[in-house]
Amino acid sequence: MPDVRRAPLSGWGLYPVEDCFIYRPERVQDLVRILSSDQQSSYIPRGLGRSYGDTAQNKGAGVLLNELFNHFLSFDSSNGILECEAGVSLAEINQYLVPKGFFLPVTPGTKFVTVGGAIANDIHGKNHHKDGCFSEHVLDFHLLLADGSIQKCSRDENREIFRATIGGIGLTGFILSARIRMQRVETGYIVVDYRKARNLDEALKLFSEGDNKYQHSVAWIDCLANGGSLGRSVLMRGNHAMRSELPKDIRDPLRIPDKRKLNVPFAFPSMVLNQLSIALFNKVYYASFTDNTHKIVDYDSFFYPLDAVQNWNRIYGKKGFVQYQVVLPPETSREGLVSLLEKLSKSRRSSFLAVLKSSGSANEGLLSFPYTGHTLALDLPIKDQAVFPFLRELDDIVIKYGGRVYLAKDSEISPELFRQMYPKLNQFQELRQKLDPNQIFSSSMSRRLGITEGTL
Repeated sequence: MPDVRRAPLSGWGLYPVEDCFIYRPERVQDLVRILSSDQQSSYIPRGLGRSYGDTAQNKGAGVLLNELFNHFLSFDSSNGILECEAGVSLAEINQYLVPKGFFLPVTPGTKFVTVGGAIANDIHGKNHHKDGCFSEHVLDFHLLLADGSIQKCSRDENREIFRATIGGIGLTGFILSARIRMQRVETGYIVVDYRKARNLDEALKLFSEGDNKYQHSVAWIDCLANGGSLGRSVLMRGNHAMRSELPKDIRDPLRIPDKRKLNVPFAFPSMVLNQLSIALFNKVYYASFTDNTHKIVDYDSFFYPLDAVQNWNRIYGKKGFVQYQVVLPPETSREGLVSLLEKLSKSRRSSFLAVLKSSGSANEGLLSFPYTGHTLALDLPIKDQAVFPFLRELDDIVIKYGGRVYLAKDSEISPELFRQMYPKLNQFQELRQKLDPNQIFSSSMSRRLGITEGTL
């Protein structure tokens, strides 16, 4: 039986912090022994801890780290199919496969995510409008169920378990390994076009007119701008560069330069991020851009700018922050975004980092997040508990306009609103009851949202 240690855990947002019993299994036999031991009331799998809230926490109960399930199993270069264990990180996949001419089909804003976490949260990236979520490139995976059995799941085999596990936040079982179809690339660089938008309407128009031209599309948005500048943005849109597009001084097109990493060594005082400092940053950041086309940027700088700063979450202070991401359907997205941005602009709870993207069609995942429309992601510092009533006001706006929040980043939504936002929840719970009638897999989030039973 692997050793267990009791320790405080949080997500990347540093809130909430909860004592959990942490296991570090190395083999499938270890997992089976743990699950059948009755040492804890329940367990939840956990990767690298980059979900923001309580998704991969289990207050007073067990957490199963997948970090030792980190082996590459095979790579079929003729078809671009990678098979690896669930603890392999996206950073490791990039390091291994980009020099071979392959890149991740979908990647979020950090590469420090495991394959298991990517499936369990059904991550999406800057290319959702083109390529969907991570799960849409997963051919199959092996899942350890609560009873100790292992099921191979795909769109053809154990399809209902497959649909429940993608985006199922670890509640169907422990993902052991997966096969993923990678995309071929000629270089490790992106050809990026930068375009400033004077307000939200102009940004949405640029997305609408240009999304068919760009595989990757995202906008930084100024949440403090108001009036005619409400929603002013900088759009960053690009495609993987061909060899012929690179300057001649790049001798190895599949290797990008090493960068010096910065580090935030301690938690900043909470007063550092305030309305004045954020407004100043937004003004300088927006002014620093000019419309620029065909700029060559290495993939690390384009997809993972924040990964260059280790422990960047400490800038929000010891109390942490909430990342709040929503998706709104196309017929109401403009009105909903205006309402959210006006609420933010008028409040003193400004977002330091805010991102706007287009999103494509929904997939078959019962609890997967995106569907056609637009997504808005906000970082809100927790200076006091009053931030949570404010977030509930944002929830009400999201519900009014037919949207929903992303579970990988949630830490506050109510069970009632969650049920409204995710209409396939009943299907998910019915299947979970068959797979795990004793609720061996459970988390702080699942109990908070009423997905599983138990007290917080």
